[in-house]
Amino acid sequence: MTSLSLALSDYYSIDRNFSAKIVLHVRDSNGQIIDAAASALSLLKDVQVDAIIGPQKSAQSTFVIGLGNRTNVPIISFSATSPSIYPQTPYFVQSTITDEAQVGPIAAIVKYFRWTQVILIHEESDYGNDIYPYLMNALQDVNARVSYRSIIPVAATDDFMLQELYKMKTMQISVFVVHISSSLASKLFLKVKEAGMMREGYAWIVTSGVMDLLYSLDSHVIETMEGVLGVKPMVPNSQKLSSTAKRWKKKFIHDNHGFSQAEFGLYGIWAYDAMWALAMAAERVQFKEQISSLQNTSTNLFDVEISKTGPSLRQALLEVTFQGLGGEFHLVNGKLESSYFQILNVIGKGEREVGIWTASDGILSERDVNVTSSSSKMLKKIVFPGDSIVAPKGWEVPVSVKKLRVGVPLAAGFIEFVKVGKDPQTNSSKVSGFYIDMFDAVMAALPYVVPYEYVPFENGLSGSYDEMLSQVYLQKYDAAVGDFTVTTKRLNYVDFTLPFAPGGITMIVKNEDKNIWFFLEPFQTSLWLTTMALFIFTGVVVWILEHRLNNAYRGPPAQHAGMIFYYPFMSVVYAQRDIIVSNLARLVVVVWMFVVLILNSTYTANLSARLTSESLQPGMPKQDYVGCRRGSFIYNFLQEQGFDKSKIKTYNSSEAIDEDLSKEKKGGISAFYSAKPNANLFLSRFPKKYRTIGKTISTEGFGFAFQKGSPLVADVSRAVIELTENHRLSEIEERWMKDKLNNESDSVTEATLTNFAALFGITGGITTICLLVFIASFLYKNRDFVKRTISNSSETSWSKARAICKHFDQRDPDSFRSSKYQEEDGSPNKTGNPRSSTVVPVSTMDSNDENGDISPKSEQALVPNHQIRSTDHLDIITNV
Repeated sequence: MTSLSLALSDYYSIDRNFSAKIVLHVRDSNGQIIDAAASALSLLKDVQVDAIIGPQKSAQSTFVIGLGNRTNVPIISFSATSPSIYPQTPYFVQSTITDEAQVGPIAAIVKYFRWTQVILIHEESDYGNDIYPYLMNALQDVNARVSYRSIIPVAATDDFMLQELYKMKTMQISVFVVHISSSLASKLFLKVKEAGMMREGYAWIVTSGVMDLLYSLDSHVIETMEGVLGVKPMVPNSQKLSSTAKRWKKKFIHDNHGFSQAEFGLYGIWAYDAMWALAMAAERVQFKEQISSLQNTSTNLFDVEISKTGPSLRQALLEVTFQGLGGEFHLVNGKLESSYFQILNVIGKGEREVGIWTASDGILSERDVNVTSSSSKMLKKIVFPGDSIVAPKGWEVPVSVKKLRVGVPLAAGFIEFVKVGKDPQTNSSKVSGFYIDMFDAVMAALPYVVPYEYVPFENGLSGSYDEMLSQVYLQKYDAAVGDFTVTTKRLNYVDFTLPFAPGGITMIVKNEDKNIWFFLEPFQTSLWLTTMALFIFTGVVVWILEHRLNNAYRGPPAQHAGMIFYYPFMSVVYAQRDIIVSNLARLVVVVWMFVVLILNSTYTANLSARLTSESLQPGMPKQDYVGCRRGSFIYNFLQEQGFDKSKIKTYNSSEAIDEDLSKEKKGGISAFYSAKPNANLFLSRFPKKYRTIGKTISTEGFGFAFQKGSPLVADVSRAVIELTENHRLSEIEERWMKDKLNNESDSVTEATLTNFAALFGITGGITTICLLVFIASFLYKNRDFVKRTISNSSETSWSKARAICKHFDQRDPDSFRSSKYQEEDGSPNKTGNPRSSTVVPVSTMDSNDENGDISPKSEQALVPNHQIRSTDHLDIITNV
């Protein structure tokens, strides 16, 4: 009232040539909704006012705004800050900053101190409830959230407040945002102090509803609030504000009979500016003789008349712009907007500004600061509860020292990962394993001590992992440790840390033995036959073209046939060394070598692909039986892939998996689907028996599960990253998995001796046959010598064997005769030039020596000189 009357007095003292003067008709609502509605109805019906300034509280607004909308009378409020009021009617004007604008600086404070979770405490009213969705969205933008919402009734008792505070004290979160009226705040913070929550490690943030009226609270209440942070819209300093505040203080003391416990606060400034704006709007409408002009109507509620000047007055009010005490007065969509907020710290018996917040620049250290400076983005020194200057970390270990109940599955697939047993001495559960040690290391790396205990999942042998994680959601467990893959479905009821083990789904199948003719499979039968025919045809053509020109293609018929087959087959391995003389033959050979190159490359690639392609095959046929871990999310995954439930078998042990995989289609399973870490450990137990095929299906890795909203999630995730970077997790894995994952199955199938048994058998057989034929031929040609040697009874068996070997070591005379006749015939050599014959004296041998040895005779023989090397030992045999 002091602000409203002072505004009218100041306005009309400046503008004495007014055409219409506002007259105030005061009604007291006594803070009650019904009284506020009755007062408004009385003003509209009896006084026929043109505008109503009020109501002061958001809860009183609904009915009053409805009346204004019905009668076209503008309803102006300078203190109803609920953001949900305005959409109800176009005739409601909020000449105040709504609570929606406060969530920006609050979220900025949370982000500044890197808090990730807060507890919202608000009163059970329209004023308290309406801020929740806006605060939740603002915190989400800074990667934080409201983990718990405490609703305090307006008439809450002290016992109720204490009970609620003790409940929140056990939630570990130590950051609280309070949005209540100043009267309720005076009771709440006394109980906060009593509950031991106004000490070091806690953080409290209050909205402008408390901060602006902090002066009105009792001194001992303000003392209990020391260290509290608060936000409120910033009012720019000005000479006009200072002088008005002094006159307001003097008038307030005069009007209230010496009562001096009041300040010209934010709501007083908004009330002053609202009345000034209404006076300007009334002047623009230019009321003539009577200010109130209402038109009678019989259909209106309670016979209230509709204002004829209301629409004009509303429009003029929306267009008013001036520099008020609170800054520029400019209504946007019927609301006053502000982009500047103060960040205050309660110290001693008052408040201190530690920074400001702007919509464009965020947090700044002070007004009119250079926003490009890094120091300007810092808050000033803040005193937190407990006279601490260290920012709270955002959560506290519950004082009840209640241990975290960490659930573990009884059957986690492999005892190397999680093993639950019984201590023979205490008969208590004993938990061990790779993942258990990893969780212990992560918890030990936290910057604070968190007591916890492992509790085996009661339905662990029959229940699924989803059922176990649902117990975390139901708060039977505080966390869960095991091979839990992070999935979207599970994120609906638990929070996961960052993965500590890689993910992925792999398919395990039994290794199959290849048949002995596996090496023939790259080519079809028709291709093999065509290739063989082309080999022979090429050899015949080359022989025909070279026969008259090349000595290598002349000789006995057997030699001709040998060259026909020898040349094309040796070209397969590029081992042909004979020189081609004919140009036509050279053309044929070039084309043939290209064909051989293509055939060779195709065969090699096809054979290599066949040895490895089974590792890249797609999934199993849907009619085959497949398996997975019992309780695993893979069971649902297989159904999504088209497998019927009756075709999916579940297992709890690697021995059972081995048994059914070995049977395959004989009552077993064709493939087993498993998470990659489990699959690797399984394959390490059976390195030669099974292998993985197909691509690894991407999934998230394994993570530790916590209750939704648990503040441990972020810190545990940071600890996982830290232990990964310093290789601590690798050391734990080495300790548990040493020599167990080194034999991890390779995706490429090994080539075994069995695959090439037929090929090696053929090669060995042909070689052996050729050897036997040669030995038989040698014995047949030298049968007389062999008989004489064997029949000689005077020699020992060893001497007879030496004699035969010595005879074998001598040169075959037929080889020399063939060469001699070729040279005498003047056949060209391999270079294409006729060979010259030179008479070389040699000694001849008599093969009819009585001892069976060949004796030399002094005869001359013609031997081509090209057959004699400078290092040759001249011992040439001939039958003369």
